[in-house]
Amino acid sequence: MVRRDVTEQDGLSCALQWQTDVAPPYHRPMTADLTIVNATVFGAPGASAVSIEGGQVAAVGTPAEVGRAGEVVDAAGGLLIPGFDDAHIHLLSGARQRKDAQLSGLASLDATLAAIAAHAAATPGDGWLEGRGWVYATFPGGLPTRDLLDLVIPDRPAWMTCYDGHTGWANTAALRIAGINRDTQDPPNGVVVRDEHGEPTGVFKEEAQALIERHIPPPTEEEDRASVRSAIAGLHAMGITAAQDAWLTPDELRFWGRVHDAGELALRFRGALIMEPGQSLAEWRRRLDEYEAVAFDLRGGAHLDSGILKGFVDGVIEAKTAAMLAPYEGDRSTGLPAWTTYELNAFVAEADRRGWQVELHAIGDRGVRLALDSFEHATRVNGPWAGDPLGRGATPGTHQRRHRVEHIETIDPADVPRFAALGVGASMQPYHGDPSPNQIGVWAGNIGPERASRAWAWRTLRDAGATLAFGSDWPVVDYSPFIALNNAVNRQTVTGHPDGGWLPGERLTVTDAIEAYTAGSAWAAHAEHRRGRIAPGYDADLAVLDRDLLAAGPSAIIGTGVRLTVLGGRIVHQREATA
Repeated sequence: MVRRDVTEQDGLSCALQWQTDVAPPYHRPMTADLTIVNATVFGAPGASAVSIEGGQVAAVGTPAEVGRAGEVVDAAGGLLIPGFDDAHIHLLSGARQRKDAQLSGLASLDATLAAIAAHAAATPGDGWLEGRGWVYATFPGGLPTRDLLDLVIPDRPAWMTCYDGHTGWANTAALRIAGINRDTQDPPNGVVVRDEHGEPTGVFKEEAQALIERHIPPPTEEEDRASVRSAIAGLHAMGITAAQDAWLTPDELRFWGRVHDAGELALRFRGALIMEPGQSLAEWRRRLDEYEAVAFDLRGGAHLDSGILKGFVDGVIEAKTAAMLAPYEGDRSTGLPAWTTYELNAFVAEADRRGWQVELHAIGDRGVRLALDSFEHATRVNGPWAGDPLGRGATPGTHQRRHRVEHIETIDPADVPRFAALGVGASMQPYHGDPSPNQIGVWAGNIGPERASRAWAWRTLRDAGATLAFGSDWPVVDYSPFIALNNAVNRQTVTGHPDGGWLPGERLTVTDAIEAYTAGSAWAAHAEHRRGRIAPGYDADLAVLDRDLLAAGPSAIIGTGVRLTVLGGRIVHQREATA
């Protein structure tokens, strides 16, 4: 499916180009107090002003009720919302990949090859060339070949990752460095794609990508720090004040600790450590011992948080690696589950017993069921928790575990009510459901109309009592919350297609969609007591939009921009006023 970058060429003010007017946030002067006036305050009917003291919201109401302490900012009638909390992002990998060939939104083979050639010309030398964002539908038969990449990069190793991150494309030079040939075996949970003669085509699915990626030199610490600073500034320009990274090694979590200690972690960051199959339960227990030494002291941190694990249950529908209850259309395959049922249940139960939150990538209907089954099994064998891992104690009627299923692109109706029954969060990324022709032709074509009719069923899940937590999955797709909100509310592309929306019964209201991207994401991070609402005592993590979306309605989402972003009472982004 096409997941394209929105730029100024689309005529949209919510451009995703890096802002030139955004100063590094920790280089700005500290604001002791702040008052925002002339706003529509989200979640506070009748309120038009908010005062901030000591990094927290002090008062919400009319200007007379809140006073005018410190710096006063005029919202000019815009909507004041809690800062967006991206519940599923890959911030470090996204920051790193900004230097790579950008292939997102290129709908033809010629355009894709031209972009790769231009990147190669602009990156002289003999080192690795990398790119990100190609789509399956660009290539005859749905997959590229190394011969195509050799046409534009014949003499140095090249590696181009698909938009979804589940398939990679290498040229012959890269295969030669990695020692890949017809005798190379498929690794567990991975596929080396081969031609009719058994020769590798240059395409690697799922875990087979590691056969190439382990030969690519990693960036230096200084390069990563610079990339992260720039990426965080870009998030601020979109009103994003919190990010939940969905795939980190312990070393990468330690990297974020160093960023935090240097005063450069200018957002609320929560990192999930990796849960992988292919190890014994005893090995998994030793791994958890190591993880707990790194992560458990961070739980509940104001800026740096952890205590959560991430695992992959399946792959993606486009590559036919998502786990399905019935075979793919015209195919005997039902996907590529990453775990046996016994293994997944055992690993999740052990993590649950030790107080970890678990999030599981599950895209196919069988994948979703396997994830829910594992959470239900953990509840059954471990019993109720006396309180949540942060020691706040359980509230009657709530589920303190808060395990999560990520993506949920299609779901069997029998599993819909299980989210609320088990207290499992539905962490979804609305822009994955962009109803572009490539998505309808590839994604829906692979599973057929019945299963496609249950695509990205956020309204169905919400009505059944599930808590929705929205995010982007950047760099798989752009991190703009406005593109995501447009899909959640209108079920349309940014240009308004199809008329009336794709599967319009799954549309959300503007209010519900914003809540999923703020309060819902905070709930999914065990942080609903401190962010996701605009109320006294909550962290002053806020964004001022340049229009009142509640009044303007769904048609105004595309084109909305961010005037002001505030993190802990500090202005981290402020767009210059225009005449």
